[in-house]
Order: sequence, then structure tokens, then C-alpha cells
Amino acid sequence: MNQSSGEKLHKITIVGGGAGGLELAVKLGKKLGRRGRAEITLVDAGRTHLWKPLLHQVAAGTLDSHADEREYFAVARSNHFNFRLGRMDGLDRAKKEIYLAPAYDGDGSELLPRQTVEYDTLVLALGSQTNDFNTPGARENAIMLDTPAAAERFHQKLINFCLKAQAEQRGQGEGRFTVTIIGGGATGVELAAELHMTTKILSSYGLVNFHPEKDLKIVIVDAAPRLLQALPERLSDTVARELRGIAIEVHTNEKVVEVSKAGVQMASGKFIPSGIVVWAAGIKAPDFMKELDGLESNRINQVMVSRNMQSTRDPSIFAFGDCAACPQGEGAPNVPPRAQSAHQQASTLALSLVRMLDGKSLLEFSYVDHGSLVSLGDYSTVGSLMGSLTSGSLFIEGMIAKWMYWWLHKHHQIAVNGMFHTWLATWAELIARVRNPRIKLH
Repeated sequence: MNQSSGEKLHKITIVGGGAGGLELAVKLGKKLGRRGRAEITLVDAGRTHLWKPLLHQVAAGTLDSHADEREYFAVARSNHFNFRLGRMDGLDRAKKEIYLAPAYDGDGSELLPRQTVEYDTLVLALGSQTNDFNTPGARENAIMLDTPAAAERFHQKLINFCLKAQAEQRGQGEGRFTVTIIGGGATGVELAAELHMTTKILSSYGLVNFHPEKDLKIVIVDAAPRLLQALPERLSDTVARELRGIAIEVHTNEKVVEVSKAGVQMASGKFIPSGIVVWAAGIKAPDFMKELDGLESNRINQVMVSRNMQSTRDPSIFAFGDCAACPQGEGAPNVPPRAQSAHQQASTLALSLVRMLDGKSLLEFSYVDHGSLVSLGDYSTVGSLMGSLTSGSLFIEGMIAKWMYWWLHKHHQIAVNGMFHTWLATWAELIARVRNPRIKLH
């Protein structure tokens, strides 16, 4: 039922335009915004959206971020919600307001002043950032692969090294440039494989003095006893074998105690001289969310919520995705911080908030693990399928796994852009692949 004219619309404010937040805004915009039943506002610190699992490809240069980004203002206009540019840094639960920090342009002048955004229902979908566990030198000397800007910065450093190597004559193994990746989770192993593939392709574009195997060394360091510790051991073993097969050095059971400009120091005494260090180990919610205006949070700043994603201390505030600690039931771990979790939670919460406006009860969230896929560039894709397809888990690799990994991205695009626009974009990608070089060369 539409609200009568003059009656104040219920304000639903969503903070965070990542995979879950943007999908929720689109769903609520279609269900409530278009029908004039609620005012939906999405807040994000960036102007464009890029699916976070693609950041390792942006860093390696196999994906041009500008080709896959979506403008928040454009998505908002097409899907009946509002977009506000700004980075949340405060909350007043009594006044039902959030605060956005001032924004500055490239020369340091103020672009946007401090802003206030009102809400009746607040949804926190701020995702996560890299957790460096207060390791000395990590924040200053390592790249945290959290944003497209960080991925682009890494890519520029890599390309600059390759150009420099091209201009120099050096003997075998002399002055090898080392990229050290701290963290053996999905981001770390995917980035390592993508980098190896990138440099091989790059050497074919006229860089006759640059030899990937001779000039570049890629190292993965992880404190766990094996790579991909959270995934099935068989998948982990296959990935480790594939990486070692392309001469990527793997150090497990090694805790990093310091990152300096010269390299990475381990607790065991090992030291890896490094030209670029990427920190991809561990996550936490943004620091300002720690006990945000009295909201209950855990040691990694996640807001504590019930199974309906409602915060434990304020019924008008919800949280989901990586920034929330959502229980699965007694004795079970919290919902894991994965893209599929955020997608599932966005779908459930969209239905719940519509029910709430209709005076009905909220839905409890039940997580369904559909398995895991890890892409190793052109070399391989491996994964395990779980849930409705099999009573246990089904191990897959090769072309089937590669196509399923591709489909995960398309599924997100469909949720945001719709089927027709995703179909058009897919054709544009195929045409661009024929016209453009296989990697970004600048």
C-alpha cells in the first residue's frame, strides 16, 4: 500500500556500497523506493562500485578497473534510491543520525563539508579491511589490497619495475625483484598466480630484456600450517602443488614480526628481501565501529547481531556482511566473511525490511555454504561444491571450475544491473578482449 501524500516516508539508510550493500539498495529501491513506500539512501566513500573479489586482477593488470566499475549515482537513478558520497565516522543513536567526514579533492581543498544523514532504519554494510595485527612496519611498508586505488598503486609499481628491468642488462638471478604476499588465503594465492601469468604476458610485448623467471620472484608467507586454511585440505594441497609448479615460493608456519622497506622478517629468523609487500592476512571491520555509540562489538570491531541481522542493542540498526558477527546457531561459528554470505544476507534482509514496514516479524538468516572456488589465472581453477548439489562436498577443477568462478561474478552483476544490461556488458567484454591487450600496460 502506498503512503498517503504528506505522510513522512520511512528512511532506510544503508552505509557501504560493497557487494551486499549495493545489492540490498537495489532490491529495496525496486520493492519500496519505486512504489513510494520508503526513502532508500546508500552512503559510500567512493563514487564507483567494483566487486571486491576482482581486486587481485586489477593489481595484476588482467582487469581494467574502469571497465568493470559502476557509477553509484547511475545505479541509484535506475533503481529508485538515493546516493550520498561520504565516509561514515560517527553515529548518534538518540537522534538517529550518522555523520560523514569531510571529503577533499586532489589538491587538498574541501570538496564536501561534514554531513549529517538521518535514518529511521540504519543498515551497516561497511565490509572489512585488512587486519595487520599491529605488526611493526606493516601499515607503512605494505600495500593493503582493500580498494581499487590500492590495487592500482600495486599495478603501477609492478609495471615500473618491469620497465626498469627491460632497460637493464643483468645476469641470471642477479638483482631479482621480489613480491612478497603475506597471507595464504584466497586473495593471496589468486594474486600470486595472476602475477605470474601477467609478467609472462608482459614479456611478450617487446620487453625482450625482461624475463619473468629470471627477474621476478613471487613469495607467499602464511602463519597457518597450510594455504587456504579455512577450505578443505584437498583443495589446499592442489593449490599449493599448482603454485609450486610455476615456481612460486610458499612459506607456511611462518609468522611475520616486522615489515621494513628492505623486506619481511619472520619469527623463525628468516628474512625475505622484498621490492613490494602485499598484506592479505586477516580482516577486521573499520576501527570507528568499535563500540560505535554503545553498539556491542567484538575484538575485530564487528557489530554483534542476532540471527535476523538486528543489532543486539538497538532494534533500528541492522548490520550484515564482513562488518557483522552474525550467529548461525548454538555451537556453530558465526557466518563466514565471504561474498556469498553477503549476497545471501542481502536477499534475506531485503525481504525482512519489507515485512517490517508491513508490520510483520523479521526473518532469521540461515547461511547455505555453496562451496569455494579459487582461481589461479590461466593455470587452473579449483573448488569444492557443497549444499544442495551433494550430501557432502564435491571437488571440481579445470574448465568446469573456471566457468563457475566466472558465473559468480555474473551473478553479482545480474543482481545489480539486471539480466539485459549484464548480457550487453558481457558482449562488450568479449569485444574489448579482442581489441585490447590481454593486460593493462600502463
